[in-house]
Amino acid sequence: MTADGVPPDAAVVASRYRFDDVVVDLAARTVMRAGEVRTVEPKAFAVLATLLERPGELVPRYELLDAVWGHRHVTPGVLTRVIAQLRHALDDDAQQPRYIQTRHALGYCFIGQLLPDVVDDAAPPVPTPAVVRDAPVAADVASPTREVALPPWYRRRGMRLLVGAVVALLAVVAIAFALRTRTSQAPLALEPSVAVRPFSMVGAAPGDRYFAEGLAAEMRNALASVHGLQVAPFDSAAAGDAREVGRRLGVAAVLDARVERTKTNVRVDAHLVDVSSGRTVWSRRFDRPLRDVFELQSQMAADVAGALVGPLPDAGEALRHQLAPTQNVGAFDAYLRGLHALLGRDRDTPRALEFFRQAIATDPAFARAQAAICRTEVWRYETQRNPAAFDAARLACRTAENMDPGIGEVQLSLGELYRVQGQADKAAEYYRRVIDFPGLRAQALVGLAKLDVLAHRPDDALARFHDALEADPSDAHIYAEMGYQQYVAGRVDAGVASVKRATELAPDDADHWRLYGGLLLTAGRSADAEHALERAVALDPDDQTISNLGTLKYQRGDYAAAAALYRRAIALSPQSYLYYANLGDALLADDLTAGQAPEAFRHAAELAQRYVDYNGGDALTLAGLGWYRANIGERERALAFVRRSEAKGGQDVDVALYNAETLMRLGDIDGARRRIELARKAGAAEERIATNPLFRRAGLVAAR
Repeated sequence: MTADGVPPDAAVVASRYRFDDVVVDLAARTVMRAGEVRTVEPKAFAVLATLLERPGELVPRYELLDAVWGHRHVTPGVLTRVIAQLRHALDDDAQQPRYIQTRHALGYCFIGQLLPDVVDDAAPPVPTPAVVRDAPVAADVASPTREVALPPWYRRRGMRLLVGAVVALLAVVAIAFALRTRTSQAPLALEPSVAVRPFSMVGAAPGDRYFAEGLAAEMRNALASVHGLQVAPFDSAAAGDAREVGRRLGVAAVLDARVERTKTNVRVDAHLVDVSSGRTVWSRRFDRPLRDVFELQSQMAADVAGALVGPLPDAGEALRHQLAPTQNVGAFDAYLRGLHALLGRDRDTPRALEFFRQAIATDPAFARAQAAICRTEVWRYETQRNPAAFDAARLACRTAENMDPGIGEVQLSLGELYRVQGQADKAAEYYRRVIDFPGLRAQALVGLAKLDVLAHRPDDALARFHDALEADPSDAHIYAEMGYQQYVAGRVDAGVASVKRATELAPDDADHWRLYGGLLLTAGRSADAEHALERAVALDPDDQTISNLGTLKYQRGDYAAAAALYRRAIALSPQSYLYYANLGDALLADDLTAGQAPEAFRHAAELAQRYVDYNGGDALTLAGLGWYRANIGERERALAFVRRSEAKGGQDVDVALYNAETLMRLGDIDGARRRIELARKAGAAEERIATNPLFRRAGLVAAR
């Protein structure tokens, strides 16, 4: 038995594969590039071997997990992690791959060009294989034997693979035979998989597109619940030729539909295109009264699933239940409008809440709408640090749980509630319950990633974010979330790059521009920050953007203008302690207004304390409380918050700078100087330190 669990006499397909300047030696279990040995873990090597044995073929994620880990009950990001390791070893770019192509939510494919003479059974083994031990993986098992790593059809029939040319010939013959014998009524011969493109709305104003978008999302989620059917992530950018889109997403078929709605009726023209041949394998026109829209959806889903996987005698009732979250069309319409306002490119949280509450008013038992209110209020609580929003979120979540605790949206909302309340274990439990629910996987993975960040596991968080992007690659909100959490973890440059990508995917989303501007500010790039914030103001002059513009003025020494902007932000969001704290800073920096600062800090301390009482407080909030308490003369409480914040996140840039200000205010100049150096080592932009008027007055930094 070898070190990675492979019997010395295990059968192999070929001893060696070569592509470009890479040689993968299966017998020696080594990867060499340009004559240099590249180090990979045994399981990463097994994944590469499995892909090489099936060049040009999509290998589903579940097959790789079965073949290499022996079962699927492993940490969700484990496959993503080893693929990233292989890309590093092969110098492969995930965005423009030459060797390993990701088929989002489906699996991976080796797309490199194998060179002649890939079989070389006589090749001598390398004395010291460059394979390292696997990193620990949750619920992991021993590495498989070479037999286990072979393709499933080889294992089932006990056949030995021949050379690559024969395999390719057999594959061509098999595909040609399948295409010749297929009929429009029969299931597709390729592995059942489908992409649901955004439905188009006929003759509607731009504001009415939410209806078609909502029907498409509901259809995708329903099809994803059908056993044996793989559904590609929802891609809002999936425009153009259906065959091209299908090949890019790695699916066998693409579903398109045109929706037309009047006050009383709805018409849907749908068709399913076979990606390999370009033929329409199923099409149908549905013309129903608007009140029958739920029955229309379930019939359409059953037809499409039947065309892909064959008759589904037991699936009809399940599809009907999933596609009828309410029996009231008016409530459903309001719910779709709310989702569009919340998750669309121009997020409008107040309007989303208005629509969700309208849905509840129309159907008081509509659990999905109640769960949506909970999640929206959680978002308000997180972004505005508004305790009143938490109370509203908790009430909505408990109400939704009493209505229908089993639906995925309710469990996801409870995960969000427990996360912001600081109960990480309970939050993770709810997220994991819905990680395989259709349409909720990406959001559950984002929630788990946030928990990883809070637990100081940035690498695990990044892997989960990448998994979330595989589940929903066109979702700009995921990039924005990832960017913010990268910033929280101290990876400011990476965070800026991720949020920039969000602005590119959704250029009309003010939230992304204001976050981008805020991160640029912390990175010391004030000119770029000003441009981003001005763009956000042009889209939506909200409290966060106005506050960030105030911070820009503060850094430039215009304290009166900064204070005026902070007061505007307070008027828009009077429950946010951050704006009162910013106002206190601006007032304190100006000798003419310094006497007014304690009152602002007193408001900040009261509101921040309420926030901490709800969830125990994160390191940054605790550090902020230390600063506020120091400015209202509460020395011992201030020092206690310094200690608590450093126990939770002592290496964080913002925590270190806050505590430096607090200690300086309390007369501990040496302690303040040490925190400034700690912030520098953690990556603080020098502009943030040098422009701090309090540090300059205390002689902690040189005047500019």
